[in-house]
Amino acid sequence: MRIRSLGVIDDAVVELSPGFTAVTGETGAGKTMVVTSLGLLLGGRADPALVRIGAKAAVVEGRIVMRPDAPAALRAEEAGAELDDGALLISRTVSAEGRSRAHVGGRSVPVGLLAELADDLVAVHGQTDQQGLLRPARQRQALDRYAGDAVAVPLEKYAAAHRRLRAVAGELEEITTRARERAQEADLLRFGLDEIAAVEPLSGEDTELAAEAERLGHAESLSSAAQVAHAALAGNVEDPEGVDAGALVAGAHRALESVRSHDPALGALAERIGELGILLGDVAGELAGYADDLDADPLRLAAVEERRAALTQLIRKYGSAGHPENTVDSVLEWAERGSVRLLELDGDDERIDELTAERDGLRLELSALAQALTDARNEAATRFASAVTEELASLAMPHARVTIDVRQTEDPEGVEVGGRLVAYGPSGVDEVELLLAPHPGAQPRPIAKGASGGELSRVMLAVEVVFAGSDPVPTYLFDEVDAGVGGKAAVEVGRRLAKLAKVAQVVVVTHLPQVAAFADRQLLVEKTHDGSVTRSGVTVLEGEARIRELSRMLAGHEDSASARAHAEELLAAARSGA
Repeated sequence: MRIRSLGVIDDAVVELSPGFTAVTGETGAGKTMVVTSLGLLLGGRADPALVRIGAKAAVVEGRIVMRPDAPAALRAEEAGAELDDGALLISRTVSAEGRSRAHVGGRSVPVGLLAELADDLVAVHGQTDQQGLLRPARQRQALDRYAGDAVAVPLEKYAAAHRRLRAVAGELEEITTRARERAQEADLLRFGLDEIAAVEPLSGEDTELAAEAERLGHAESLSSAAQVAHAALAGNVEDPEGVDAGALVAGAHRALESVRSHDPALGALAERIGELGILLGDVAGELAGYADDLDADPLRLAAVEERRAALTQLIRKYGSAGHPENTVDSVLEWAERGSVRLLELDGDDERIDELTAERDGLRLELSALAQALTDARNEAATRFASAVTEELASLAMPHARVTIDVRQTEDPEGVEVGGRLVAYGPSGVDEVELLLAPHPGAQPRPIAKGASGGELSRVMLAVEVVFAGSDPVPTYLFDEVDAGVGGKAAVEVGRRLAKLAKVAQVVVVTHLPQVAAFADRQLLVEKTHDGSVTRSGVTVLEGEARIRELSRMLAGHEDSASARAHAEELLAAARSGA
């Protein structure tokens, strides 16, 4: 991490070991700023009071090495971030005015994303900042992973059955709660389909009837016009001497026909006039037939208008209102859609019976799987609590007792487990809570309430050591895990932190040399003469420098011969594992 203008830190780089890193230094030197910086990178609350006086903003930048398929890497990629050579770059800026900005993998992101990533990156344990296993949901997840396949196998089956039950219950509720609406919809559809069936409209019928009504309504004028036109073309039988177009064309054709042999051009014109005569004859014949066939029956006109009125009523009710093609065809389309929908609605009763049977079967299956989960969790809880209690005995809490409460909440709408109806969720029916009785006679209470700050950190250390390897979180940060302990107990704290560091990265802010001696890397935080921590103010201690710092932590004086001897002894014991 690089930290700039945060609290007493002006500009410093903190390089953490892959194993166990101990952060030490005088009281007030700025060790807790390391914890605060990490908290900001994990989406913690931005306090403008932390910005160094005279600076515009505090900036914390972190480089986190991770696998490309790690949950945090995948979530960051979803937000548009990119890994840089196998590492995720994260930065957080807090202005003196209180504004906060976050960047992940070169992309500006909401601060909330940092908190999401934190769940998969770091578990923080300190007197004022407890995360991870303090959350009941995380405690259940931790217990499940500790239990292994004994929980994982029935949990996978339970989760699948639970998802299906939710889907079935949702569909069943949707059908039953809308039963009245569906019944009303079905009644309206039946009425409409019956009304259409009673009329029996045909495709395109309204267009044909409109044309027929127009013709029947003007039958007399149409007949008169046809007769006049026929007389003009073919002559009037009542006036044999009258002149008509057919006779005139025939005369013209005869005149040319007599001389056509003398000029081919005139012969061609004669042929065209002959064709014209034939055409006039055909048209005259059709006019005569039209006049004879024209139906001027007023009863037929009344029947057509009545039929058109019936079709118009259907179009107005069931057609495509406002659509240019609002015709009988649109009514027929509505009837087709309505028939399909009515079949769906009429099948609801049968579907309700099917869904009800499936729901009841799934509830029975969930009851059996939930019972198996509860039994497996109770068995694992007993082993887990016993192991944590044993660890605490070596961490200056010899009389403390840890238990895990696996309980259920009664719910009349729940599933039956152990003869009771209990609430259920996607992970079963169990609520898991870690309880602590710090001394004999004390009632077990949730660890967040039943332990002091120092005790709480040690409980978390004991839990993490027992749980090592099962929790996917790769980094643990302990702040003042050594509060209230010393001597042999402090050595045991260091030894257990080193044990945890074999399977994860461990960062500890400590005042105890017995703890710092077990670290793979020790960082010293020092102030300069002006009271600030600069880039050179966070140094990696090696060899003689580390012995001097352990001597100071032991005796308050780094040049004390006895303190140096004790420091060398601590380092040797830590390296040998004694």
